[in-house]
Amino acid sequence: MRKASGTITNIIFPLLGGLLLFFVIAPLAGLLLSAGTSGLVEAAGDEEVRQSIGRTLFVAMLTTLVFALLTIPFAWVVARRNFPLRRLLHAIINIPVVIPHSAAGIALLSVVSRDTALGRMADAAGLSFVNNTAGIFIAMAFVSLPYLFNAAVDGFAMVPVMYEKVAQSMGAGPFRIFRTISLPLASRSILSGMVMMWGRGMSEFGAVVIIAYHPMTTPVMIYERFTSFGIDHARPVTALFLLICLLVFVLLNIISRPGKHAEGR
Repeated sequence: MRKASGTITNIIFPLLGGLLLFFVIAPLAGLLLSAGTSGLVEAAGDEEVRQSIGRTLFVAMLTTLVFALLTIPFAWVVARRNFPLRRLLHAIINIPVVIPHSAAGIALLSVVSRDTALGRMADAAGLSFVNNTAGIFIAMAFVSLPYLFNAAVDGFAMVPVMYEKVAQSMGAGPFRIFRTISLPLASRSILSGMVMMWGRGMSEFGAVVIIAYHPMTTPVMIYERFTSFGIDHARPVTALFLLICLLVFVLLNIISRPGKHAEGR
């Protein structure tokens, strides 16, 4: 029995992991190989492609930083306070995860289009969400903020309540407890959530294309080139965007998880 159990965990489990890795890696490797070095160089030299990649990375990062200011404090409240409808509010924030993102775009458009009250107010202030960077911003935020919210709630929930109670007994107020104890101890989970929010926002297509086809983000450009010119024109842009995203994603994960290897020793 013990030998059979060892066979399962030492051979079958790694084999299943290998199949899973192949399922993920094979399409990515195939994309990069088929694009070729010349295709990547050509895409990198295209000013329109560079602008779309820069826009996508910048807006996704800006979205993450701005909504972190809104999300993190509320996540602490949800993790630490019992109040009516707490679970309902938690479920509402996670709705964007389960609805089709084209539906998310239509829902946002029904609030910010030019014939709505909010849209008219924005127009009066000289701001338009439709076919504007502001529209990209809200579309990315809507579909990606649950990732940061859930990571922050889990991070705060793992902070021992005893630490906060000791600080409270020493005269520390709630905000000081949040700033000096809860936030630092939950920071790793929060940073991981920010990385996931950034990555999810950057890759968003369905909601963005409905609100702001222009100016193009890279996912929209890939779709536009595929539908207009075919896969050969879309592949180099996709491969270049993939390489840049992988590089940034790996760097952010390293930054967000310092000391991980030291802890595992």
